[in-house]
Amino acid sequence: MARERAQDFDQELLDLYDDYAHGRMDRREFARRAATFAVAGFTAEALIERLSPNYALAQQVAPGDERIHAEYVTYESPKGGGKIKGLLARPKAEARYPAVLVIHENRGLNPYIEDVARRLAVAGFLALAPDALTPLGGYPGNDDQGRAMQAKRNSEEMTEDFIAGAEFLKAHPNSTGKVGAVGFCFGGGMVNALAVRIPATIAAAVPFYGRQPRAEDVPRIEAPLLIHYAGLDARVNEGWPGFETALKASGKKYETHIYPNVNHGFHNDTTPRYDKQAAELAWERTIAFFKQHLG
Repeated sequence: MARERAQDFDQELLDLYDDYAHGRMDRREFARRAATFAVAGFTAEALIERLSPNYALAQQVAPGDERIHAEYVTYESPKGGGKIKGLLARPKAEARYPAVLVIHENRGLNPYIEDVARRLAVAGFLALAPDALTPLGGYPGNDDQGRAMQAKRNSEEMTEDFIAGAEFLKAHPNSTGKVGAVGFCFGGGMVNALAVRIPATIAAAVPFYGRQPRAEDVPRIEAPLLIHYAGLDARVNEGWPGFETALKASGKKYETHIYPNVNHGFHNDTTPRYDKQAAELAWERTIAFFKQHLG
């Protein structure tokens, strides 16, 4: 079966799914409202399945790829969840590499985010993708369950978990000590938060469609920013003008790309919201940005 595309669905349905995927409505309410679009033999539940991630599509770099070394590690997060598990990936050769923290969406360390970490390793980086669900048993293999689990975690403790992950990377023997961060959705907002919270550690920040920091916190940012937004993502984009005003007022280094006619989550290649052209361009820009600022 061919990969489904956003163009195969009504935009209003995609917007409803975005609300469902971000916990702003439950499955029952989404099914009720999606029933309007349940035509051509598809029930509302079938629409959910069509719009939900298919992780078989996500693997661009296999776990056993001979170009990289990848393993699960555990690091200390004393102010957060205690001990946090994550996927650590790097090029095969035993050497020191610039490091990148990979921050997942609002559902834990799923196969898509693990693949992103491996893609970074292929590109020449030491990448760590932590699982914020570790204190609750880890990513459960199901995004609906993962969202429910992540909603139970204390937000400040999760922030501390990612701060600890960045510091773990900075001190790692395979790291040059230069650390960047990339994240998606919840992870994009967390990248912005880390740029504010640990400016001495984050040397380059790439948020994909992430919530913006408060204007009064922007002066604390020291890292250059590469900011990716989806043109159809009205909910997240409404915060951009204020963020840009604060960045300009503080004289910060930033580069912004708003990809037209694509949806929130366009980089995630497991759902119909994926846009190949925008995702590949954004990723090329991301790798070039990290190479420029991390060395």
